[in-house]
Amino acid sequence: MELTYLQTFREVAKRQSFTRAAEELGYAQSSVTMQIQKLEREYGVSLFERHGRLLRLTPPGEVLLKLAVQMLDLYAQSKEIVGNQVGGTLTIGTIDSLAAYYLPPYLQQLRERFPELNIHIQAERESLIVSKVKEGEFDIGLLLDGKPVDPALSCETIREEPLVLIAPPGHPLTQLSGGVSVDHLNGVELIMSEESCNYRGMFENVLRAHNVSFLIRFELGNPEAIKQCVMNGLGVALLPQIVVEEEVRRGRLKVLPFAHPDIRFDLQLFVHPKKWMSQPLLAFIRLLKP
Repeated sequence: MELTYLQTFREVAKRQSFTRAAEELGYAQSSVTMQIQKLEREYGVSLFERHGRLLRLTPPGEVLLKLAVQMLDLYAQSKEIVGNQVGGTLTIGTIDSLAAYYLPPYLQQLRERFPELNIHIQAERESLIVSKVKEGEFDIGLLLDGKPVDPALSCETIREEPLVLIAPPGHPLTQLSGGVSVDHLNGVELIMSEESCNYRGMFENVLRAHNVSFLIRFELGNPEAIKQCVMNGLGVALLPQIVVEEEVRRGRLKVLPFAHPDIRFDLQLFVHPKKWMSQPLLAFIRLLKP
């Protein structure tokens, strides 16, 4: 059985589609179908089942995926050690705000050092990122959190990442001279990120602890959409500082003088404790450290 078949299987599982996997791998769809069929004959089980328009792993498929990730990782390790090759793929799991506003300069440096390296950025929900790092599908995870993400993972704090409360210029809260307290947010219209977002939960807990009545007018999953809504006068929002720096510099947004000890985050990286640390992965981690 060729390792190529396992690589194809992993890609189909990730994309949940033969067509998208074929596009990513540069194969004809018939070739992808043939490889999966050969794997199913080899193991004597069905690896995928249809779920609407997408594919879903069967229980045997889920077992094989975990083993395939380990085998492909070991193969990549052997290539680097024996053949001194530092290409391959680095898969980074992170959230939208870090993917868009924090990572690009580091990715550029990494690409310059390892021009043959394929870098995949997967923006997912926080819980899914942690799960996929634990299962070996992601090589490394990057999140904003106030505590270590999972005791089963090797987690390291890179730096504190400030969270800021932003409003459009001219909002009544921007006129307060003595700073903005939690009580000042009573009745304020808020624009929130999706419920799974860590800093939304942190913010809501503080507001409830102070018996603040708040109004969620919009709930958006993308930080860029949240910024646009704030700039158009639709409410106030809490976002990582890195997301809003450019708009604040241009005067399109105002950072309110608001702070609370329970609203703080660290930028954290985490890997599986048994993860093989390739040269590109080690170099990437070193780039991120101050």
